[in-house]
Amino acid sequence: MKIEIKNHSRTCLIVSVSIVVLALLMTVFGFGLNLGIDFTGGILLHYEMGEPFSTDAVREALAEQGITGAQIAMAGPDRTEMQARFQDVENPDALRSAMEERLRETYPNVTFISIGRVGAVAGQDLIRSAILSVAIAWVLILLYIAIRFDLYSGMAVVFGILHDVGIVLAFMVFFRGFVQINSTFIAAILTIVGYSINNSIVIFDRIRENNGKTGLAHLKRDQVVNLSVQESLTRTINTTLTTLVAVVMLYILGVDSIREFTLPLIVGMLSDVYASNMITGYVWAFLLNKRDQARLKAKKA
Repeated sequence: MKIEIKNHSRTCLIVSVSIVVLALLMTVFGFGLNLGIDFTGGILLHYEMGEPFSTDAVREALAEQGITGAQIAMAGPDRTEMQARFQDVENPDALRSAMEERLRETYPNVTFISIGRVGAVAGQDLIRSAILSVAIAWVLILLYIAIRFDLYSGMAVVFGILHDVGIVLAFMVFFRGFVQINSTFIAAILTIVGYSINNSIVIFDRIRENNGKTGLAHLKRDQVVNLSVQESLTRTINTTLTTLVAVVMLYILGVDSIREFTLPLIVGMLSDVYASNMITGYVWAFLLNKRDQARLKAKKA
């Protein structure tokens, strides 16, 4: 694809930092992540429906009572028991009675089993394990790329992953009215960490190849990055669009829990394309230039 690529990494970094800072300000003023019941706890409503039932019918009945974002599961040996988990309400007993009356219109043999408050599923241990997993992934990615390419390439790729995670968290603050943050979000973040390395590896492989060509020895490092990104652009667009179409369809056609997983993936994939093509390679060039300047100063001293 014959598109002239230039170094606009400074402008791109300013845009990214502005997005993250805006999200932090919204969080400080009480408009942060919309944490779901996996993090905050809520109400567990349990019925024996008396026959096979549709979760959509239960979801509709809850919506009539002003309850959205509920997690509905089938239980029991014949899967005729309904368990609905949703955020806390002021009067659970009144909700139970209203739900019972509404469900009997479709399922006349409904029997109430229990209602009660439950704690958060995504407790401190799960969150701590997720953070530890991401940190270990960053260290291993840094070691792998440092061995395969060089240390500065590894540092640049880890910076790109940090960028993608930060952008995803920021946009989840902006989209707080559309999606809740539950345990599936942790899985999405771990998936993004794995996906983010993909485009960067391809581009850095091309950078290493071009950097070793004698015919390109006259180019500065940022010019080598420009050329490498340009040569990889067709592959980047094709692979990203292929994956993005599938994920977007899952978001459009999926239930709420699927949307909670796919929306962060969509943001993370777009952020990865942006960072790997417009930022990461130039971070590598910047680090190497700083190293060379430091060595030159040391020699003069």
